Amino acid sequence: MNTTVVPTTNNSQAEIISTNKVIRNTFSLLALTLAFSALTSAISMALNMPHPGILITLVGYFGLLFAISYFRNSGLGIALVFALTGFMGLTLGPILNAYLSLPSGGMIITTAMGGTAALFVGLASYALVSRKDFSFMGSFLMVGILVGFLAGLGAIFLELPGLSLAVSTMFILLMSGLILYETSNIIHGGETNYVMATVTLFVAIFNLFTSLLHLLGFMNNE
Repeated sequence: MNTTVVPTTNNSQAEIISTNKVIRNTFSLLALTLAFSALTSAISMALNMPHPGILITLVGYFGLLFAISYFRNSGLGIALVFALTGFMGLTLGPILNAYLSLPSGGMIITTAMGGTAALFVGLASYALVSRKDFSFMGSFLMVGILVGFLAGLGAIFLELPGLSLAVSTMFILLMSGLILYETSNIIHGGETNYVMATVTLFVAIFNLFTSLLHLLGFMNNE
């Protein structure tokens, strides 16, 4: 009786090529969206636009996030990614203007940017080089982000500064974990859609920056 051995080399190579393509597309699109968000933030600052408020921000954010998820396999999904990141940049502009009005606001913003960049590059590089599987963090991150989000809303509506600081600290840890998780997810084939991968990493970077900004402002008594 003859047996046929099916080689797996070609399949393995195809998986590696596919994974590398997702990594390349994700980080390319991420760089473009970060630049676009910075541009819209600068425009918002230059025009001294007011913050749209928490309700409009949440509706815009979750509405665009849902639309991106629905159209993630089409060209419209990419356009919606830029719409989301541009919108988030517009909401960030008034916050940055508020910090710039403080005596050491410029230093706080610069330090927050530097800290965010260092954390992202360090964590993403570690996940890429070590190729460790951080999928075990998925459930913890999901629950943690939900709790942090609800606690953040409570801190805003109830005007509790102490809770707000605790939420910022919590989000720095959660977003750092999310960067590790999502980068690992891409490497190990858990995330094959670079549009969704880009959105996840962008949101992690955005929340990491705003949380650092808040904590640094508090540490400087501002």
